[in-house]
Amino acid sequence: MFKRTFSKAKISETVMSINKPISSNLDPPINRNMRVLDRLFFSKTFPVVGVYFPDPKKIGLFLSKCRQDALRVPNVAFIVKFNEAKDSQEEKLVLLNESIQSLSQINSSLAPSTLEFIEANKGVLKEHLLTLDYDFWKSEEILKAILPDNLEDEIPSGFTRTGHIAHVNLKEEYKPYSEIIGQVIMDKNPSITTVVDKVDSIETTFRTFKMKVIAGEPNFMVEQRESDCLFTFDFSKVYWNSRLHTEHKRLVDLFKPHTAICDVMAGVGPFAVPSGKKECFVFANDLNPESFKYLDINVSKNKVNKFVKVFNTDGRDFITQAQNDLFNYSNTHKVLTLNSRKKQRVSKDTTPQIKVPIPNFFSHYIMNLPDSAIEFVDAYVGLFTKAFPQLSRDEVKSLPNYLLPTINVHHFEKFSPNEEPTEEELHRRIHEKIKKLLSFNISFEKLHFHMVRKVSPTKPMFCISFQLPEEVAFSKSN
Repeated sequence: MFKRTFSKAKISETVMSINKPISSNLDPPINRNMRVLDRLFFSKTFPVVGVYFPDPKKIGLFLSKCRQDALRVPNVAFIVKFNEAKDSQEEKLVLLNESIQSLSQINSSLAPSTLEFIEANKGVLKEHLLTLDYDFWKSEEILKAILPDNLEDEIPSGFTRTGHIAHVNLKEEYKPYSEIIGQVIMDKNPSITTVVDKVDSIETTFRTFKMKVIAGEPNFMVEQRESDCLFTFDFSKVYWNSRLHTEHKRLVDLFKPHTAICDVMAGVGPFAVPSGKKECFVFANDLNPESFKYLDINVSKNKVNKFVKVFNTDGRDFITQAQNDLFNYSNTHKVLTLNSRKKQRVSKDTTPQIKVPIPNFFSHYIMNLPDSAIEFVDAYVGLFTKAFPQLSRDEVKSLPNYLLPTINVHHFEKFSPNEEPTEEELHRRIHEKIKKLLSFNISFEKLHFHMVRKVSPTKPMFCISFQLPEEVAFSKSN
C-alpha cells in the first residue's frame, strides 16, 4: 500500500529500523547512583516521522481530520520548523504519532483516511529527531529514575504547599535522598522557593514541629491566601495546614453574620479572620505567643479589627472566662456602628450607617487542636454558672439573646493497626469520651460527626459538633 499511495512522495534519508518500544523512549534515562542532581543527564533523542505540506493551509485541515494520527505526547509541540537548505525559508513539519519511528511503519500505522489525505494534498514524509529533556518529565518520573529500585513503590513527590514553601514528610528510608528530592520538587514547581522536611512529630502544646530545609532558601515568612483573606506568619513558629482549607470554610459557612464565635485555639486565624469578614463577632485565642502575634497582624491586615478580638492565654482558662468577657463587652458597647453596604447615600458627604447589636452569648465554640482538644471539653461543665455566678438559671435564660452554644471540637480518634473499626464504632468511642468529660449522658444522636480527613490509615480526624446541654451549662460541679 505504501508504494502505491506514495510512489511519487519525496522521502528523506534511509529508513531506520527501530526495535525499541516507544514507551521506553518516553521514560527518562536511569541513574540510581546520582546523589547530586544532574539535569543535563536527563536528555533523550529518538526518531519520529512528520509530514510536510507545501501549502501551509493544509496543516489545520490535516489536524482537524486526522488528529488521531498526529503526535500525542503531552507538553511536546506536534508542529516543528525545519530548514534543510541554509538559504531556504523555514518550513513546518507536522509530527505523526510517536509510535511511528521510521518510514517503513507508515502504511501499517496510519489510518487509510490519513494516508489518502497526505497523498491528495501532496504531503512529503520526513524523518525527524525528537529530543526530550529534564523539563519534559514530571517530578515522580525523575525521582523514579534516581532512587533505588526498592524505593520505587512510594515515590515522595507529593507535598503540602504553604505560600512559597513545600512541606514534605519523608519516611526514614528516603531521608538520605532528601536534598535531591527537594531540588526536583522545587524545579518542577517554579513558585516554590523553599522545601522543608518534618524532622519530628508535632509538638502538642503549640502544634509546631522541627523542620529541615532540604532545598532552596531558609525563608519561613509566608503569605498565604485562603477564603478571600491574606495570612502572614512564620511557618517554622506556628501551626498551619493548607489541607484544612475545606474544613475552615465548612465551619465558617455555618456561622451567621452578627453572631458571636469563640475560637479557643485560633492559631493565626484561619477560622477567626474569615468569620470576621462575614461580620461575626469573634473572640480568638491562642496560647502560642507567635501565633498570637500573627493572629493580631492578620486581623489588622484583613481589616476585621471591629469584629475580632485577640487573646493569648490557656485554652481552658479562655473557655471559662470568655463568656463573661463577651457579656461585659456587649453591655459596655451595646452596638457596633457600621457603614451600610447599600450603595445609596444620604448626601455626597454622608454614608448610611447601621447599628448591629453585640450578642450576649456565643453561638459557636471552635476547638481546633485535634491532638488534645477533646481533653478541654470538661471546661464547659458549669459554663454559665461560672460566667454568671450572681444569677440564677432562670435569670440567665431571661437575658437578651440567650442561647446554648454549639461546641465544635476537632479530634484524632487513633486506633491500632491490628484492628479495623467501622466509622460508627469510632463515633461510639468518641461519644463515650464526651459523656465522661461532660459528666452527662448526652445521647449519641445529639452528636454530629464530620470526617475531616485521614492523616494516616489509623489516624482519622473528626469534627464533633453538639449543642451544650442546659444541664451541663448550669452544672454547679467543676
